Amino acid sequence: MDIAFAPNYVLPLPPGHRFPMLKYELLPEQLLHEGTATASDFFVPTPPPLADVLLTHEADYLHRLLHGQLTRPEERASGFPWSAAMAAREMTLLGGTIGCAQRVLAGGGVALNIAGGTHHAFANRPEGFCLLNDQAVAANWLLTHEPARVRQMLIIDLDVHQGNGTAAIFRHEPRVFTFSMHGARNFPGRKEVSDLDLALHDGLGDTEYLAQLADVLPRLLDGDLCRPDFVFYLSGVDVLATDKLGHLALSRAGCRRRDELVLTACHRRGLPVVICMGGGYSEKIADIVEAHANTYRVAASLWD
Repeated sequence: MDIAFAPNYVLPLPPGHRFPMLKYELLPEQLLHEGTATASDFFVPTPPPLADVLLTHEADYLHRLLHGQLTRPEERASGFPWSAAMAAREMTLLGGTIGCAQRVLAGGGVALNIAGGTHHAFANRPEGFCLLNDQAVAANWLLTHEPARVRQMLIIDLDVHQGNGTAAIFRHEPRVFTFSMHGARNFPGRKEVSDLDLALHDGLGDTEYLAQLADVLPRLLDGDLCRPDFVFYLSGVDVLATDKLGHLALSRAGCRRRDELVLTACHRRGLPVVICMGGGYSEKIADIVEAHANTYRVAASLWD
């Protein structure tokens, strides 16, 4: 089990900022402490060449992001104050997801990025704590550099918020099938059109959520809707009932069962999987970290 993590994933934010940056520090510590992962499982990603980022993001936007020239509306939309450290962090996140994709393509199995899942970033603008779209960049990297080995990709986005940036980026790319299962009335207010969207009502709990997911997974994996040979999984834990921004009502056990359904289905079919963490905004940081850790525990149990 390969895990991407770099020290600059943990970026200091102004006091009172609502983004739980601390989870990126606590999650690796938890995985090592309990033995789910060992130090040898981790690799330190580096930023990809700009040419690889430009396969997804527009040159003008990327230049302005890297050089501190975002407009005030863009900076507000990103949710973060701009800094050189922030720009470097975003580039490193991309390297983490690309590195995960390279590793599972070489050896099969599963790889996880401690951060990533920045699915609100569009080709030309930031949104919702997302400045560069790591899964989109990694998918386009595979399409460009490994076209003979990866012919059809599936992005399973189970963050509670629609993956609008990802949907827009791949709107006209049939080799990447985008699936988003999200809160119907949640952010973003203006949804994009994924290849398949499942919009959920507020307050949805474990039983109905898991039933809908179990019903759609075979259709996504066995050729009805898609027949992928590579899967990206966005495992946001903002589906929890404790989440401040989620509006669904999954228990921690239900969230773990969600991961088991997705990862077991991929494992049985021998599909390589790259997992990125996505959102989580529960009041207690321990709730976020424990739910994220469950994703790693499930992956470790399957690909041991």
